[in-house]
Amino acid sequence: MPEPAGPLDLQGALHGIGVSPGVAGGPVLRVAGVPALPAPTPVTDPAAEADRAVAALREVVAELHRRADRSGEKTLVDVLRAQAMMAEDPVLLDAVREKVLAGSDGPHAIDAAFATHRAAFEAAGGYLAERVADLDDLRDRAVAVCLGRPMPGVPSPGHRYVLTAWDLAPADTVDLDPEQVVALLTESGGPTSHTAILARALGLPAVVACPGARDLVEGTTVLVDGVTGLVRVDVDPAEVAVATAADREHRTAVAAVSGPGQTSDGHPVALLANIGSARDLAAAEEAEGVGLFRTELLFLDRSREPSLAEQAEAYREVFAGLAGRRVVIRTLDAGADKPLPFLHQADEPNPALGVRGLRLARQRPELLRTQLAAIARAAEQTGAEVWVMAPMVATRAEAAEFADAVHAAGLPKAGVMIEVPAAALRAGQLLEVVDFLSVGTNDLSQYTFAADRQSGLLAELLDPWQPALLRLIGEVGAAGRAAGKPVGVCGEAAADPLLAPVLVGLGMTSLSMSGRSLAPVRAALAGRSYADCLRLARLALDADDPARARKAVA
Repeated sequence: MPEPAGPLDLQGALHGIGVSPGVAGGPVLRVAGVPALPAPTPVTDPAAEADRAVAALREVVAELHRRADRSGEKTLVDVLRAQAMMAEDPVLLDAVREKVLAGSDGPHAIDAAFATHRAAFEAAGGYLAERVADLDDLRDRAVAVCLGRPMPGVPSPGHRYVLTAWDLAPADTVDLDPEQVVALLTESGGPTSHTAILARALGLPAVVACPGARDLVEGTTVLVDGVTGLVRVDVDPAEVAVATAADREHRTAVAAVSGPGQTSDGHPVALLANIGSARDLAAAEEAEGVGLFRTELLFLDRSREPSLAEQAEAYREVFAGLAGRRVVIRTLDAGADKPLPFLHQADEPNPALGVRGLRLARQRPELLRTQLAAIARAAEQTGAEVWVMAPMVATRAEAAEFADAVHAAGLPKAGVMIEVPAAALRAGQLLEVVDFLSVGTNDLSQYTFAADRQSGLLAELLDPWQPALLRLIGEVGAAGRAAGKPVGVCGEAAADPLLAPVLVGLGMTSLSMSGRSLAPVRAALAGRSYADCLRLARLALDADDPARARKAVA
C-alpha cells in the first residue's frame, strides 16, 4: 500500500492518524443521527415536565448500565460506568429541573443544562475537557428519550462495514459487532481519544482526526490502514479482500511470537502492561510485568480519602497477582484537571498547568505519606518487586524530594514520569537522584506542542511520530544510557508496533501498553536487530514531519 506524505495528498485517499494497527475495508456506514431539537413548546405543568426530563436522563443512565452489563470488554465497562455517573450528577439533574421551572420544555432544558456543564468542562481543560464528547453523547441520548425517539446508535446491517462518525461515544461501541464492524474512522479525536483507546481494546484498525471522513457517501468502499492513517476511497472489493487476507496472515504470524521482548539479535526490551486495578490483571497475563499501575481510580468520586488499610488491600491484590514480576506503581495523578471531591481545591485559571500530580502531594504531604505507607505494606506482604514513580515532575529538586520520601517509606526503587519538557531536557540530572524514568508521551506531547490532547483540530501536533517529541524521548534515552539506569515509555506511543523499534533505538529499555498491544509490539521487535532500531531512530529524527517519519521507517 502506498505511504502517505500528508493529509489528503493522494488522489482518492484521505489521511488521518492511525491509532490501532491493522488493515481492513468495506462499505462505509455512519452512526445513526441525533434528532434535531424541535421548536420550543409551552409548558402547562412545570413539575410534571421536570419529572419527564429527569426521567429521560435516568433512562439513559439505566441504558448505559445495561450496556456495561452486556459488554465483556473491561475497558469499555469502566468507561460506560463513568459516563453513567456523569449523567447521575445531582448538580446536572438540579440544573435540568431549574431550566424547566424557568419556562423551558424538557428537551430544551436538557440541552441548556448540558451546555452549561460543557462550557465548564472546556474551561477546566485537561481531563475534564477530554470528557466533553461524553457529555455531548449523554445530551443527545437524553434529548432523544425525552422526544420519544430511539437513542443514537451503531447500525447493524447484517454485513461487514467500516463505521464512520465525527467521534464515537463509549455507549456506541457496546452494540458494535466485530463480525460486522471491521474498522473505525472518525473525523475528530486524537491518539488518546475514546475511539483510539477502545479500538485498541477491541483489536479493530482505526484512523482518527481524518478530514473528510464524514463526507464519504454511505456505501462507498474504503480501505483503512490503522498504522499509517491512510484511508483509500473507492477501492475495488477484490483489492480489499487481498489486503484483509494479508492482514489476517500477519496477525496469525504475530500471535505465534512468544517469550520476553527482545530484538532479533537478543537486545532485551521489557514489555510491560498498563493497568488501573486488579481487574486488569488478566489482560496483563502475557506481560513481563506492569509498567504503569494507575492508582487514581481508587480515589476518584470519593467524598473522603481512602484509608491506609483500604489502599494497602487494593495494592496487595495487584502485587499478589504479579508475583515475581516488576510492578511500577504511579502515585496519585489527580488534582486540577482530575479533581478529587474530598480535597476541596480552589478553581484554577488553567488547570492543565496547575496543581496536579506531585504538585498536589507537595501541598498535601499527608496524601503521599499515606499512599507510600500503603504501598510499602502491600509490597512487604506479597514480596513483589515494586517500583514507585511520581507524575508531573519538572525539576531535580522535586525528584530528589520524592525519592527521599519513597526510600523513607522503605521502598527501594524511586522514579519519576517524564511528562514536562523541562524534565526531558534535564533527564541526566534527574537520574542523579532517582532510579528510573518513564516517559508519558500523551502529556509530553501536549506540553511540548502547547496543544490540548483532546483537540481534534490539533491532533496532528499530538501525533507521537512528531520529530520534536522523538528528540525529547531521545534525550531521555541518552541520559539513561549514560547513567546505566532503565528508562521506558508508558504512554500510548508504546503500543504502536511500527514506532516500537524507533523507541528502542532512542534508548528505551521498556515499553508499557495495553495487554492487546503486547503481541504486535513483541513481533515488531523480534523482526529487527538492535542496529536496525538505531538506524530507524535516526531516520525518524531526521524527518520533517510525522508522515515523512512514518514513511521513512515503514
